[in-house]
Amino acid sequence: GCNPLAETGRSKLQNQRALLNQQILRAVRMRAGAENLLRATTNNKVREQVLLELSFVNSDLQILKEELEGLNISVEVYQNTKETFSIPLVPLGLKETKEVDFTLPLKDFILEHYSEDSSEYEDEIADLMDLRQACRTPSRDEAGIEMLMSYFLQLGYVENRFFPPTRHMGVLFTWYDSFTGVPVCQQNLLLERASILFNIGALYTQIGTRCNRQTQAGLESAVDAFQRAAGVLSYLKETFTHTPSYDMSPAMLNVLVKMMLAQAQECVFEQIGLPGIRNEFFTLVKMTQEVAKVGEVYMLVNMAMNQEPVKENIPYSWSKLTQIKSDHYKALAHYFIATILCDHELQSGDDEDEQEKALSQLYDYMPEGLMVLSVLKDKVQRKQLGKAHLRKAIVYHEEALRVCGLCKKLRNIDVLQEVLTAAHKRSLLKYAQQETEDDFLSLIQAPDILSKTEHKIETIGPQFSKVKIKDFFHRLGPLTVFSAKQRWTAPRTIHIHHEAGELGFSLKGGSPVQIHCLDPACSAASVGLKEGDYIVSVGGTDCKWLGVNEVLEKFNSVGEQTIEIEVISCQDTAASMHSKSATYSVGMQKTYSLICLAMDEDKIGQTKKAPLKLPFLSWGTKNRQKAASTLCLPSAVAGSSRTKKKLSPFTLLNTESSLY
Repeated sequence: GCNPLAETGRSKLQNQRALLNQQILRAVRMRAGAENLLRATTNNKVREQVLLELSFVNSDLQILKEELEGLNISVEVYQNTKETFSIPLVPLGLKETKEVDFTLPLKDFILEHYSEDSSEYEDEIADLMDLRQACRTPSRDEAGIEMLMSYFLQLGYVENRFFPPTRHMGVLFTWYDSFTGVPVCQQNLLLERASILFNIGALYTQIGTRCNRQTQAGLESAVDAFQRAAGVLSYLKETFTHTPSYDMSPAMLNVLVKMMLAQAQECVFEQIGLPGIRNEFFTLVKMTQEVAKVGEVYMLVNMAMNQEPVKENIPYSWSKLTQIKSDHYKALAHYFIATILCDHELQSGDDEDEQEKALSQLYDYMPEGLMVLSVLKDKVQRKQLGKAHLRKAIVYHEEALRVCGLCKKLRNIDVLQEVLTAAHKRSLLKYAQQETEDDFLSLIQAPDILSKTEHKIETIGPQFSKVKIKDFFHRLGPLTVFSAKQRWTAPRTIHIHHEAGELGFSLKGGSPVQIHCLDPACSAASVGLKEGDYIVSVGGTDCKWLGVNEVLEKFNSVGEQTIEIEVISCQDTAASMHSKSATYSVGMQKTYSLICLAMDEDKIGQTKKAPLKLPFLSWGTKNRQKAASTLCLPSAVAGSSRTKKKLSPFTLLNTESSLY
């Protein structure tokens, strides 16, 4: 990873984000204590004092939330360093986390479950912790993406090796919400994997915004990065369906996917117009449809951002920026078609049918009394319709400037103001160049423009298969056998004597090999060898990864001497998924505090149904009606009749999985 102490603009923002997360956590804890005191006391003076304190804390939380929103709209830090005259793109900030110490839990589990000397695995545990620490500050390039993917895949091995479905390991993972700053704590490795996936998508967005949008190669890279970001976030939404924080909730991820695809579509339009837009009939028709498509997708993103429950947590400046972009690109579409009508009269050598066909594709309907062919031939009608489009373009430009002026964060982005103002002045100048004597007769309303693109933008899913990793704990043995789901006896030493050249059993399986067709009367059976035992060592040499032929070679190399082997026996287990982890899902009403992440089953069974849950982070005083702690994690109500599917820990393409 990058040097976390490097004084770069991006690292400063991440450090500010981490500091804000701590301040929000402190304020939320204070509010939780005040709310508990308010419920417990009956003294009126104490209640008045607590209510006053709550008002201050809520005000402080609102200020901290606005500061966090300011970090999310600090887009200029992530843009390309070269001067550009383009509207800024929006990246996602990386989720922050606390350090995790795997040492004791993993060493204890190796000793208890695998019956091996855990001190021999200290280097592997250190490698895992170093990789996690590096993932907190990934470099903003493909190497950073590969490192995050490597850790994500490594977590699949770790989950299979050390996280049994019947109990928790005592490792507490803490991740902060990217938008609200509220921490989520779980003893569940799926929270870790989901958060790493979110950061992979966020890093792709930062790579996309950093690309040089003044070159074809830079714009191609930006389009690819945003498509990959959308693919990762879409994969996160489909794979981890009950994520415990709002930034990874299905509704929020759906909005983020749409926003990334819209930014990719915007870069496609810039790519088409980069060589310059020729003032030619068919070129302008194509540009009109392309830019109308950009305006349309941003309009859909803005509509999604203003729906519940996303509206409460999406940064206000993001919502306004998508509205501005929608109006700006719609205005450009009307400007282009006005240029077609005002500057290109039908000449004798022009293909009349082709122009009529091209122009008719821009409209769903024509204003009353007008036909496409008559507009092409009639100079007056062309000018009237062209001026109607210019008037509509000016209206959209003015609306974009008005919305930009209402948002304090966006007002401070100079390049945004410059682009909007320049486009507005260009439309005004074009309108002024037209004759104005007949303006009082110009009652035509410009029709809407049909959008169309020749460059379909789709999500690109994460390509984990291209990242090659090695299981850190490879020495424990094949994962299909030596996993946390299966329990084993401690290794038993068996001394085998040749009886007339016969061992009294045969071997089967891959690695490790298994005892098969054991003769009950042989000497090996009399000293404790059992049918189905796995051979893990021959003559003091580890053979967990050896096949049948290789183990037989070791037997033959001993000759007539006594063979010493170590075997283990599988113990039957009735494993069931643990049901105490906190989850986030609509309709789940039981809440657990940040500290009480695990409760006794009998306590869960006695739980009464709680009232309808308020938003995960409510900045107002209405939150006094919540459960015992403001900082809480929702969980499933005990006794629910809905059966949950078990998640295969390393099945990357399982779309039915969820955080339990």
